[in-house]
Amino acid sequence: MDTQFFHVQKPEAPTSFPGQAKAGSCCARLARCQWPSYSSQIDDGDAQFENPFQMEDLMVFDDATLHSLLCHQGFGLLVEDLAHSLHGISEQVIERIARTIFADNSAAFLEELQRVIPPEQVDRARRVVLDRLFWELTYWKTPDLYEELTEGERLHPGIFEQLAPDISGNVVIDAGAGSGRASLECVRYGAEKVFAVEPSPGLLRILQQKLGSTHDQIVPLRGRFDAIPLPDRSVDLAISCSAFTAGPAQGGEPGLAELQRVTRMGGKVVIIWPRAQDYAWLDRHGFNYVTLQVQGEQEMCVRFRSLQSALHCARHFYAHNPEVARFIEREHRSDVPFSILGINPPCDYCWLVVK
Repeated sequence: MDTQFFHVQKPEAPTSFPGQAKAGSCCARLARCQWPSYSSQIDDGDAQFENPFQMEDLMVFDDATLHSLLCHQGFGLLVEDLAHSLHGISEQVIERIARTIFADNSAAFLEELQRVIPPEQVDRARRVVLDRLFWELTYWKTPDLYEELTEGERLHPGIFEQLAPDISGNVVIDAGAGSGRASLECVRYGAEKVFAVEPSPGLLRILQQKLGSTHDQIVPLRGRFDAIPLPDRSVDLAISCSAFTAGPAQGGEPGLAELQRVTRMGGKVVIIWPRAQDYAWLDRHGFNYVTLQVQGEQEMCVRFRSLQSALHCARHFYAHNPEVARFIEREHRSDVPFSILGINPPCDYCWLVVK
């Protein structure tokens, strides 16, 4: 899944936007389906990945991002776990983390840091902290590995075909753009301008490499869901592909409010490939749901770049779902059905008209 947003300094906003506040612009008459019941095969708390990160890897984040990660309630990190996880870590790491936490937590943090605890409690705390921050560390520390995982997650082609009237000739924000999967599709379907907003420098670097020096329709920007670096009513369509969730750390109420703020009245907010566990939240917030049928009898798959790549990703991202690696080795295939991965396939989206 594509990215999560953290605080960065807003760049100077453009003075004007192509297509801004277009009168009578064409909008798609999108279908509506009944919201499905939650049917994920993997419980919300089950982590399939093998976590290779160490506490020292937190140093990869800039100060604003580190503060957001450690202090944002959406990540659910307790002061006790954070302090306990730092036992035996270098003073440089401890000092930097201590500077990022809220002042009213500093006394409790220092007290727990000095507490004598058994090694197994330290190990447990480190697992908690690193597992909660696994995806953020992946985006920042190993963006090329994340690109290797997600490049094979091909969306149902009908999604952008149905959204084409809302995209063509319009200004779009791709929130949580990652390495540009949805941004590039928007250009393919005729977007006049796409603001690809993403917090990870590594993923933005990969996007910039894809664009080269001649592609000016996509504008990469660093930003986060709850602080989008664009003016009010500056885009015609806001999309987020495999990035926005109901949790406030990856969107939630603050993120939805920001997406609505930057979208013109009558435009749409579109969440592509929402998590199954977020269906009820999105329904309560007025989103309309659309699911698309897969042609033929073959189900949707992740198409890894090679058999070696499939096994590499399976042993890293799906280490605790051994059926994935077994399937690849048994079938000798680099395309893995989503049913084997245990996640819903990318054949649905939901939309909300901004009022």
